[in-house]
Amino acid sequence: MRFLTTFQLLDFIDTLVSLTTAFVLGTLIGAERQYRQRTAGLRTNVLVALGAAAFVDLAMHLTGADGSVRVIAYVVSGIGFLGAGVIMKQGMDVRGLNTAATLWASAAVGSCAGADMVAQAVALTVFVLAGNTLLRPLVNAINRIPLDEKALEATYYFKLAVTTEALPDLRDQLVERLENANYPVAGIEVVETGDDLLEIVAKLVATAVDPNELNAATCSASPVCAMRPGW
Repeated sequence: MRFLTTFQLLDFIDTLVSLTTAFVLGTLIGAERQYRQRTAGLRTNVLVALGAAAFVDLAMHLTGADGSVRVIAYVVSGIGFLGAGVIMKQGMDVRGLNTAATLWASAAVGSCAGADMVAQAVALTVFVLAGNTLLRPLVNAINRIPLDEKALEATYYFKLAVTTEALPDLRDQLVERLENANYPVAGIEVVETGDDLLEIVAKLVATAVDPNELNAATCSASPVCAMRPGW
């Protein structure tokens, strides 16, 4: 058997150290995810770290550092497909981005372990756990701060209800007033609302908007107008 002639005990021990390191560190990262009942929990993070470590360690033994660099590049891109599987979009909300990023970090930990960089793998694990735990109070504190529309950057849609006869003039006036108020228009369309009324919908370039200033600059064009932010 070729195994009996190629087996080297020290190389095998080196592989065991790499896999054990990836397993332990992946468990630490995955345990935090499992505790918070995330889509990718304990087993997923462990397997990602182990898989990355195994591939990089294999390349290290076969072709050395040059081969491991190429394998790491494929690990980085391959984990992107796995991370996409845990991202879910529900209406305007996107969930799972942090879990996908954690999987990516687990792969980085495994890659460090596979490249025999145990200390770097441990340090990276500490930072990943800190990002997922110690930063949570800061995130919650920021989320509780009342939003200031003057400082909030969003895409706004300005609506102006007009009659069919007044449409050409008021559309031009609306664009002119928005431009003069330093609110550039990214696009404009006309929507039929019934009762002989049309609605001009002006999409503003993503910016911070002062609602009072915008209404004062434009609503004198028509008695029926409204503005809403879009995300």
